[in-house]
Parts: sequence; C-alpha cells; structure tokens
Amino acid sequence: MPTILGQNQYGKAENRVVKITRDGDTHHIKDLNVSVALSGDLDDVHYNGSNANCLPTDTTKNTCFAFAKEYGIESAEQYGIHLARHFVDSQPSIHRARIRIEEYSWERIGGSDSNSKFIGADEVKHSFVRKGQETRLAQITYDGENFEVLTGLKDLTVMNSTNSEFWGYIKDKYTTLTEDYDRILATSLSTWWRHNWTSDEQRMPSWERSYEQAKKHILHAFVETYSLSLQQTLYQMGSRVINNRSEIDEIRFSAPNKHHFRQDLSPFGLDNEAKDGAVYYAADRPYGLIEATILRDGVEPKIPVDMTNL
Repeated sequence: MPTILGQNQYGKAENRVVKITRDGDTHHIKDLNVSVALSGDLDDVHYNGSNANCLPTDTTKNTCFAFAKEYGIESAEQYGIHLARHFVDSQPSIHRARIRIEEYSWERIGGSDSNSKFIGADEVKHSFVRKGQETRLAQITYDGENFEVLTGLKDLTVMNSTNSEFWGYIKDKYTTLTEDYDRILATSLSTWWRHNWTSDEQRMPSWERSYEQAKKHILHAFVETYSLSLQQTLYQMGSRVINNRSEIDEIRFSAPNKHHFRQDLSPFGLDNEAKDGAVYYAADRPYGLIEATILRDGVEPKIPVDMTNL
C-alpha cells in the first residue's frame, strides 16, 4: 500500500448546550459551545469503511445534552471531565477523548429604580444580558489513565493609556518608527493555562474559583506593570499567575498589539502631545503579534504553540 493512515480524530463539533438551573425563583445559566474529538482503533473505518468501532458523531452530540441534564454543569472543566471519561471508559475502541469548550457569560439584569414588576413577581431573578468581555475556554483530554485540563480565555481587550514606553530597539535603513516614551498599550488577549491536576488521585481544584483568580492576576499584572515592551507585560502577567496559583504550571499568551498612533495635527497648527491629552488613530492591521509561554521552574511545556497563534 503506497500510503498509511496518520493521526486522525472525529466527533461532533460546536454543540450549543445551554443549561438553566432553577434555584427557586432565581435562575442560573451555563451557555457552552462544546466540541468532541475521539481517537482510537479507527483504522478499519478509514481503510475499509467498516463502522464497527465507530461511535456515531450524532451519539456524541446526544451525550453532551444528556450529561448536561443528568449531571448539571458545575463548571466547563468538570463537565468536560465527565464527558471525556465517559467516551473513553465506555467504548473499548476509543482510547482518547478531547473536549473543547467555549463558555459565554451572562449577568443578571436588575429591576428598575421604580421597582415596577409584573403581577405576581416579588423580585425578577431570571433576566440576563450577555457579557461583552472575554470568552472563557476549556479543553479536557483523557487517554484512559490521565487527564490534561487546559483553561483559558480569548478576546479580553485591555488598555493602559499611559505607563508604557517603547524605545532602544534595533534601527536599520528600513526603520521609520519613532521612539515613544508615553504611549498607549492595548491588546486583545488570548491565553491558555495548564493545570497540574491529572487524575482522581489528586485533589481537584475549584475550577470556577481558579478561573476567576487567574484572570484577576492577569489583569492586576497588566495594571501594575510599567511597561517597556508588551513582551515584558506578558511575562509579568504569566509570572503573577504561576506564583499565585499552585494548581497552574504553564500559561501561554497570544497578544496582538492594538496599535494607537498619535495623529499628526501639525498641518493644522495643532500640537498633539501625549502629556496634553492626545488624539490617536486606532490601527486595525497590520499589527504586532506577541506570544510567550511562562512556566513553573522545572516544568516541561505542553501547551501547543499553535493553539494561540496565527
């Protein structure tokens, strides 16, 4: 045979699972986009078209919805762990399951100041507005023995309007960028971090708290770093997470630089200095793309570099 089969996987992608939990009159939402990828003894389905070892993708879809009802969704990570374990442990032909999840956040809408409510309602606790910050991410992989749990976020756009400089860089005959000692630093963060929990023999982290705390440390480091480069800021953000969250061993960032350039207003007789409150134009593209992995000392990197980059 002139060809052989290489890496392969299959499953149902982008299952939109929304679970409402009712705590009396107070409702809670978990809104997920769930993709399942399975690997194992699947040579025959590729070589011969035999489906004997193939769990239908439609079944994987149904399982996603059934598990949301049977077990609830405590967190994206916990839900993904349940699914990954089920697909591998219940099917002899499936040796590896990867569950990738996007979570969309909602926040509760409060009542009006006039306290006007519809008849029969003591307090409205079931109305929500979609949050517009980041999208939370999770990826759970299970091979029958060990789990790998990655958590992350994307599209978290942040800005410092000062306390950022960029100077002292290489200059050659193609360099036109001028040094800047008071610039806007803005980026839209995408990041994954890896937990060191790998099996039920270990104490499982509180996934919800872990996510909130990791995000908090990322933002605090962004605020508190006087930045001479976006690379320096990424390193400080990653270090803050690693040093404060013992359950996290590795974090990888992808940060497109949202460039803001001071507009040249000299043709109109106007100065446009940062110290006076400048006017900028926001450049859409091209953009600098800065990426880095930060690790706990002694830990080997495992997050694929192509999970975040172009």
